[in-house]
Amino acid sequence: MSGKGSGKPPLPVSPDGAFLLVDKPRGPSSHQVTAWVRDVLGVSRAGHAGTLDPGVSGLLVIGIGRALRLIPLVLTLPKRYIGVVQFHGAVSRTALQGALGEFEGPVFQTPPVRSAVKRERRVRKIHSLKLLEFAENSALIDVSCESGTYVRTLAVDLGEVLGVGGHLAELRRVGTGPFTELEMVSLSMLSDAMAMLEEGNPSLIRGMLHDPSRVWKKVPMVYVKDSAVDALAHGADLAAAGVTGVSAPFGPGDRVAIVTAKEELVATGKALVLSQSLREAKSGWVVDADSVFMAPGVYPRLWGTASGGRKGEKSPPSI
Repeated sequence: MSGKGSGKPPLPVSPDGAFLLVDKPRGPSSHQVTAWVRDVLGVSRAGHAGTLDPGVSGLLVIGIGRALRLIPLVLTLPKRYIGVVQFHGAVSRTALQGALGEFEGPVFQTPPVRSAVKRERRVRKIHSLKLLEFAENSALIDVSCESGTYVRTLAVDLGEVLGVGGHLAELRRVGTGPFTELEMVSLSMLSDAMAMLEEGNPSLIRGMLHDPSRVWKKVPMVYVKDSAVDALAHGADLAAAGVTGVSAPFGPGDRVAIVTAKEELVATGKALVLSQSLREAKSGWVVDADSVFMAPGVYPRLWGTASGGRKGEKSPPSI
């Protein structure tokens, strides 16, 4: 990827693009930080996955190049946060530990008033909720949760269960899927790496750019026949006849990666059926492919033009 028109040297990025893990400071919006990263790198396009409020710090995953097409997958990955809950009255450690245990597992949540999304009650899963430090009226907690969980709402609900009220005083994201806080870089570190690149040393910036496969290999993979690949690369949805296997169970609506037998990413999309039903399925659509990753022509065209195979067809192609 080049910094064409920016006066900066080309980035050492593969054709598949890369993810950059930025330590967002408190204050600026996620959009502003992404714009700064774009300017520092000298690239025309960059996008972040999982907005952090201006007052929240931590891991902001930024995609560049073709990795931008995988942003919808990043948004589905579990998250980990460290937060400070301020209680409006004194609570005991015993009572707090008991309350934390009640919130592990599926919980009902309503997005906070300041949220940009529609305020509808929804279910989110909290994988673990640990107490790291405790004082009379505050707690430092470690939350691992499903994407879309509102930690601000969790803090308020925790205060209500304890009968004293509470709010989230501070929050930091420390993990998104396979990415952790140990891999984050600050904006100043990124600037230093680009300065080294301009001097002819790409080693530092190369170490900051993460391969997109770290993301798509974290979601269920649907393996397809070689004969189906080029149809998918041209924008076809995936039909049952083209599937050879799956890496993990999934259900309708889950995001999946469509891959070749050699685990090359072809496309991503939303499953239309249960993975278990694929063993018996002989025909019909099984994945709505909404983001194509592989270029047409990499695999030979083995699907007939008469049967089509493009989106909008009433019946799947013969592949």
